[in-house]
Amino acid sequence: MTTLLSHALSLSAVSSVSSSGIRRTSTSHQLYEQLRERIIALELPPALQLSRNELAEAYGVSQTPVRDALQMLEKEGLVIVYPQSRTEVTRIDLRHARETQFLRMSLELEVVRALTVEERHPAVDQVVRLVQLQDTALNVDEDLERFALLDRQFHRLMFEAAGVPDLWALIQSRSGHIDRLRKLNLMDPGKAATILTAHREIVGHLKARDLSSAHEAVRRHLSGTLAKVEEIQRAHPEFF
Repeated sequence: MTTLLSHALSLSAVSSVSSSGIRRTSTSHQLYEQLRERIIALELPPALQLSRNELAEAYGVSQTPVRDALQMLEKEGLVIVYPQSRTEVTRIDLRHARETQFLRMSLELEVVRALTVEERHPAVDQVVRLVQLQDTALNVDEDLERFALLDRQFHRLMFEAAGVPDLWALIQSRSGHIDRLRKLNLMDPGKAATILTAHREIVGHLKARDLSSAHEAVRRHLSGTLAKVEEIQRAHPEFF
């Protein structure tokens, strides 16, 4: 079985990621967020064993926040804890991914509706700027990590502009499986460019207050990854 120490991200690498340590306020939640981000980024792949001792040493904390963080990850379905045995990163759960996608699609369509009501919603200019930054990240800097971060910010900003930021937080709280699937899909040549084009289309329709076209663009954009799930599975069977 793969272990944390035998994985390419060795204990020393883990330490370098968090060399500044974790702030003592809400330690458990901060550790949960850091581990969750690394699982979603595929740095911690399915079947990888996570040792409480190693994590506590790497992050400079006691085993109590490690235990609590792993319990939070287990609640989200990103790890499975075997009592008195081991903790493993789970494989991607496609049923869970589809349910989260259904939730997000339903909410984001309503967000777009809210943003087309005003003559010129002030957030539209901010969304335009994010698309420009994505263009730079992809076509100038060739930085896919930053591109992906801006992707999340693009959608989060729309929820915030519509006055429902807690709904974006709700989606994110259960998006671990679909986000890993998107990460695998982002590796495919041309996928990032497709995302950028979709964002430009959505922004254009928002500026024109064309709700029907905006809805169609959102549906097409958010459905792209699940439409290719069989292809992704064939290319990366170890994640399923």
